[in-house]
Amino acid sequence: MFNKILIANRGEIACRVIKTARRMGIRTVAVYSDADAHAMHVAMADEAVHIGPPPAADSYLVIDRIVAACKATGAEAVHPGYGFLSERAAFARALAAAGIVFIGPHPGAIDAMGDKIESKKAAANAGVSTVPGHLGIIDSEDEAVRIAEAIGFPVMIKASAGGGGKGMRIAWTASEAREGFARSKSEAKSSFGDDRVFVEKFIVNPRHIEIQVLGDKHGNVIHLGERECSIQRRNQKVIEEAPSPLLDEATRRAMGEQAVALAKAVGYDSAGTVEFVAGQDKSFFFLEMNTRLQVEHPVTELVTGVDLVEQMIRVAAGEKLAIRQQDVKLTGWAVESRLYAEDPYRNFLPSIGRLTRYRPPPEGKSGEAIIRNDTGVSEGAEISMFYDPMIAKLCAWAPTRLQAIDAMALALDEFVVDGIGHNIPFLSALQHHPRWREGRLSTGFIAEEFKDGFKPRHPDKSEHAVLAAIAVSAELLRKDRLDRLTGRLAPHNGEMKRDWVVRLDDKRIGVNVVDGLASSPTEIDLAIDGAAAVTIRTDWRLGDIVWRGSVDGRTVSAQLRPALNGMLIAWNGLSVMARPMQPAVAALEALMPAKVAPDTSRFLLCPMPGLVVSIAVAAGQEVKAGETLAVVEAMKMENVLRAERDVIVKALKAKPGDSLAVDAVIMEFA
Repeated sequence: MFNKILIANRGEIACRVIKTARRMGIRTVAVYSDADAHAMHVAMADEAVHIGPPPAADSYLVIDRIVAACKATGAEAVHPGYGFLSERAAFARALAAAGIVFIGPHPGAIDAMGDKIESKKAAANAGVSTVPGHLGIIDSEDEAVRIAEAIGFPVMIKASAGGGGKGMRIAWTASEAREGFARSKSEAKSSFGDDRVFVEKFIVNPRHIEIQVLGDKHGNVIHLGERECSIQRRNQKVIEEAPSPLLDEATRRAMGEQAVALAKAVGYDSAGTVEFVAGQDKSFFFLEMNTRLQVEHPVTELVTGVDLVEQMIRVAAGEKLAIRQQDVKLTGWAVESRLYAEDPYRNFLPSIGRLTRYRPPPEGKSGEAIIRNDTGVSEGAEISMFYDPMIAKLCAWAPTRLQAIDAMALALDEFVVDGIGHNIPFLSALQHHPRWREGRLSTGFIAEEFKDGFKPRHPDKSEHAVLAAIAVSAELLRKDRLDRLTGRLAPHNGEMKRDWVVRLDDKRIGVNVVDGLASSPTEIDLAIDGAAAVTIRTDWRLGDIVWRGSVDGRTVSAQLRPALNGMLIAWNGLSVMARPMQPAVAALEALMPAKVAPDTSRFLLCPMPGLVVSIAVAAGQEVKAGETLAVVEAMKMENVLRAERDVIVKALKAKPGDSLAVDAVIMEFA
């Protein structure tokens, strides 16, 4: 077994590998760019080596610097994580030439399966059913359009060396194929240093199901069941689960056998994933093979009990697989939610900044469930514009699918993140979506269910009651704390106020305190909107962000943040301003005029901190709705900003190459 390994990656996956290596008694070496000098993976490793400036192309993607770091520290092997150099055969060969072991498949398997074009050719030669498409390299926009028209729209334009949703575009028309080709090539070059793209048929209403395979250097290959990754946005996975609610045992076995056969055909000798596009009728086609550890590997670990990172290390050290196919059993259900630094209320645009608060829910047993959080940041860390916006993967395991989903929903409600925009409200709302809970999935789920983007959800009547109960309980505890605070000039000495009005955004709800306050934990009986009294129990104390308790027997976790004359409550994907008041105050407050937001319709504002790649218009130009105005790059993704209506450009306020803050003016319209 190795004494020391280097992790050629950053963020949560570097931390994940370090945890397993530490448990195995293996010393670890981290590498870092200028932007990651104070990152968690650097602090966790036994040693750390600086490898360059923030852009990945100048640090994490420079093979010579990784090899030099290995030589300087005496690292015997390298785990590449995912992304960056994980699927570059040249990297594996450079390590081998230096006498360093690559903790991954041999270069021949990477060549055959890691490249999306070559993998489809290998699969076709092995008799595996593949999605119709053009597997040759495409050199121009005109050629992309011709091929797309020959295959038939819609088509998917994909980076050959891609992954993580980068360099992928769906085209429904010739003009979209033309633009998608340009964007895919540009993203592929900046993300992977390889701008080759290809085109294949886009299967309408598909499901994304993948099989985890594991091979050793002695010819043994097994599979560890499937994961379903159909909840995607912009071709990037958002929620994954294992097993899939679509598959029956016969289909699972057929997909597993096909994946193993394909892996054996190329002598695969590590952890890898064979991805399939599946129809609602359980038909399936080979899509690609990822010759690395997948982001979503934790859900497989939770349902099988197999540590995939440990298996990769043992295989790389020459050990035989100790697990046989008949040993693999899928137990319970696991769900993973990817926490991204992005603002769901601004069309999921990337967000950067400092994590002023970062407090994940407790890991480990939670009733019948198990909570796991794979992360690479801590409170006070900075989310930069140079890398992928994913900052954590929250996982929940439980005996059944719905129990796992409910455990995930509760854990999301307890996940505290401040300082940046994040997608927790969206993830939380998804857990309560009927179609998700019923397992009626497709890769178009988010686009179909959120056609106009994610908007703040309005609470229903039962949710109003819970929110009002939380608000009044918090206000009563606040006043009780003040009453018992020593040294006050005018301590309260009257009876507890029993009649309240809670304003929830624009709705007003009457609340009557029937009985309370019992202590340890607090217990209050409230009559809400004239209904029968319900009991609220909580151990919340003034200053806590997370309110945990029960409302009429329902387990609830919500986040409370102080606001002017009230509190902001985040719960169930809702974000509601709650203002508990005495009835007389509520009557006067109802007379206050509402503030009107300023009109910004004459400006194109930068929706996220980023770099201006191009400006597509000039001052004085007439622009039609839907036409491109500018392209802004943030976190390795190019975002096309289009005109929402017919306009005339009055003045340009930015130019290509400018780094802009959020809401900076790019151009003004007449």
